[in-house]
Parts: sequence; C-alpha cells; structure tokens
Amino acid sequence: MKKRDLILTLSLFLLILAGCKSDIKVPFDSTNISYMGRIDTSGNAARIFWSGTSIKLAFEGSSVYADLKDEKGDNYFNVIIDDDSITILHPDSVRKKYLLADNLGKGDHTVEIFKRTEWTKGNTDFYGFEVKGNARILPSDNDRELKIEFYGNSITAGYAVEDYSGKDRPDSIYTNNYYSYAAVTTRELNADYRCICRSGIGIMISWFPMIMPEMYYRLDPADQESKWDFSLYTPDIVVVNLFQNDSWLVNMPDYPEFKHRFGTTPPKKDFIVDSYRNFVSTLRDKYPDAKIVCMLGNMDITKEGSPWPGYVKEAVEQMNDKNIYTLFVPYKGTPGHPKVEEQKIMADTLVNMIKRIL
Repeated sequence: MKKRDLILTLSLFLLILAGCKSDIKVPFDSTNISYMGRIDTSGNAARIFWSGTSIKLAFEGSSVYADLKDEKGDNYFNVIIDDDSITILHPDSVRKKYLLADNLGKGDHTVEIFKRTEWTKGNTDFYGFEVKGNARILPSDNDRELKIEFYGNSITAGYAVEDYSGKDRPDSIYTNNYYSYAAVTTRELNADYRCICRSGIGIMISWFPMIMPEMYYRLDPADQESKWDFSLYTPDIVVVNLFQNDSWLVNMPDYPEFKHRFGTTPPKKDFIVDSYRNFVSTLRDKYPDAKIVCMLGNMDITKEGSPWPGYVKEAVEQMNDKNIYTLFVPYKGTPGHPKVEEQKIMADTLVNMIKRIL
C-alpha cells in the first residue's frame, strides 16, 4: 500500500472512530432542554433561583456532564437519572463541569437537575449539558398538560424535611424541596411545577422584612425591581399554603417585625381575613381561569382550637368564587417541621382534592 493510501485509510478510520465516540454539547438555550420554574435566560446562562426549579434532558450516551457556577457555593441539587437513581450535587462558586452519570448502558436516558435549596442560598448559573459516548440528543418531554403553581413558606420549601435529629437544623443539606408535599403532588399528577416560597414568610408579617405580597411577583426573588412576566406561564391550579408564620408572629409584640407591621396593636380578625382575601384576589387577577386551593397544614395552625382555618374559610366565602377551595390538613401532632412521611400525607390529601376538582 502506498504511503498516501495508508494515510487516507488511517484518516478514514479515525473519523469513523471519532463518530462512534461523538460528544455533544447542549447549550442552556437549546429547545431540547426541559425547564420547570421561574428562570432568567436573558444572559449567557440559565439563572436559577427558586426551590424546585429543574432542568431535564433526554439523550443517548454513556456519560453526561453539567456546566454550572453557584453564587455562594451553598446550594444543593438532586441529580436524577432515568427518573430513578438520585445523587446530590453541590456546585462550587467557581464555574466547573460536573460529571452527573457515567457508564450508562445503551438506549434512551434522562438526566434531571432539581434544586433542593431555597433562593436565600444564592442563585446558580447553568451553562449547558455535555453528553459523551455515541451521543444523541432526544426531543424535550416538556409537554405536561397540567400546570400547578405553589405559594408557600418553609412547609412548601421542604425545610429540614430530612433532619430527623429533632433540631430542625438550618443547614442546606437537610432542606430538600423534592420531598415537599408540593413537589410530590406534581410528580404524582405528572404536572409542571412552579414553587414560589421562602421559609419564615407570611402574608401580613414574616420573621424578616419581606412578606409574600412583596415577593410573589418577582423573577429574581432577591431583587424587588425584577418582575416576572405572568403571561409566560398560566397554571391550571394555584395552591396557597401560608399563614403559619403569621399565626405565631401576631402574638409577639416585642418582635421587630411586629412593631414594623402593626405598631403596638395586634391585628384584629377583620384585618387578618382582609389580608388573606386581598392576596388571593391578587392571584385571581393574574390567573382568571385557574382553580385556587387555599390550604393550611400540617403544623400547629391546624391544631384543634386554632382560629386560622376559620379566617381562611371566611376570606374564601367573601370572594364568592366557585373555583376557590379550602383544604385543611390536620395537625401532624409532632414537633418541628414536617418530615418526608408527613409531607407525603399532605401530598396525598392534595392530590385527592385536585383530582376531585378537575
């Protein structure tokens, strides 16, 4: 064989070999990526803020990577392969490429990155995926017919859901929105999921200066000038699970936020009912056709003798809207925030109600 022919043969062999081991980079703005959550894609990456935000890709290949940079290095994500195995990803504040799965078998696979932690831990920039080993990208599965949006506090966030020490530790690793009743409900109903939440938040008063009526409209929750475009997402179901923090703080006149919101006089029943009705009415203005579930539970706000379910019921009755419902999940009877099993009870109750009202 002549030298020229040998070179051509080797070149062809190398090209074939490279094709068998093709690598594909999938940028953050690819239509093959399925997102859930309020995400800012106006820059050179998809910026993630909210609990429960997820990024999913369907592909063929032996390994998959994600290109990420966290603002503070305090966030945790679940990595879900083939809707089955789950590992934890803790991205650094320096941009890096992270191996999410390796040695995958032949056939179709999915990878999903799901934000466990709250927006107070900082944002995360996602630049894209990279698939290696006979790689092929499959069409997005972002075709869920049912859309559900949640507004809530630590219960909805999944705060300390995996902390069984009895201490409800604030460390990021113990918070996992994936096991919150909200996320479990949407998985059981195969629904698209949006979660607007923060631990400690209320409608009238919070453990910090911001209240839900001052946060609900934001894209970047840390920026009061950052406004979400409500026309981009229209939920079929809106779930409001708030007032747990209000129910504590209205009885704490020495707390700074009590003085800030109420001065020296605790709010009366009419003010409480009006505050709830006004917030739900604001959501109704944004989503005229949605079914709204006004939910309480399952901490001590629904304990026997609590007046707060009555306040919510009265507010809903005043709105006289046949598509606004109440759901009160009984007190769990244990201290601290609900754990995985207690969140599942709330999810089962909510799933049954949604099936009825649909």
